[in-house]
Amino acid sequence: MIEFDNVSKRYPDGTVAVSGFHREITPRQVTALVGSSGCGKTTLLRMVNRMVDPSAGAVRVRGEDISRTDPVQLRRSIGYVMQSGGLLPHRSVLDNIATVPLLNGTDRKTARAGAAELLDKVGLDQGVARRYPGQLSGGQQQRVGVARALAADPDILLMDEPFGAVDPIVRRSLQDLLLQIQAELAKTIILVTHDIDEALLLGDEIIVLREGAEIARDGTPEEILSDPGSDFVADFVGVNRADRRLETRMVAGQKIVVDHRGRPVGVME
Repeated sequence: MIEFDNVSKRYPDGTVAVSGFHREITPRQVTALVGSSGCGKTTLLRMVNRMVDPSAGAVRVRGEDISRTDPVQLRRSIGYVMQSGGLLPHRSVLDNIATVPLLNGTDRKTARAGAAELLDKVGLDQGVARRYPGQLSGGQQQRVGVARALAADPDILLMDEPFGAVDPIVRRSLQDLLLQIQAELAKTIILVTHDIDEALLLGDEIIVLREGAEIARDGTPEEILSDPGSDFVADFVGVNRADRRLETRMVAGQKIVVDHRGRPVGVME
């Protein structure tokens, strides 16, 4: 579905953002790219839809070297959700969601009907359909952004820090939304985040990157937490953080999960 074949990216000022990255992305799963600022994760993401072209190597999408594809058509076939929402301020919510289907030749009535259905899917009331982005909260804007990314029913979604600009409560609701949508639609998703807790929650697979997009560790959340493989990864994922160390206690016949301070954080079923 998506393959990075020994790709590198060197910018004109000499900065090497990516050096020799080689990886196939598992189809129909969420692959989370995590790492500190400047490690190359966003550059890798943007290579997939040709917002950034590699200096060396090749990126293949659906088996085709994308350097030979029309970048506009490629981008219209891939959903893209960014941190700021990226909505068109002069268009209504409904028309924002319908943007790509309209560009792909869907008639206006059909495109807007599909957009209205997506409002329900992302948990928004139909009453927002005729509003403009500036009239929405940050969380609502991000939900519209997710709906727009899904509007043309792409098999691939790129998500670049999609929930980083909202407060923690809204962020969790958006994360739950993504889990719900993915359980239903099973897209191939690349998620860029600096938040390891978000990666552990959303990622079927996690790739921890060092500078230059060097893979420090990859695997499922369980594999990485149980065997970080290096001090760098252990520190990054916070294996030794106190709030990662949980235990269970029996209280009134119910098994309760408690943190390192003995405070309850959940129950065991």
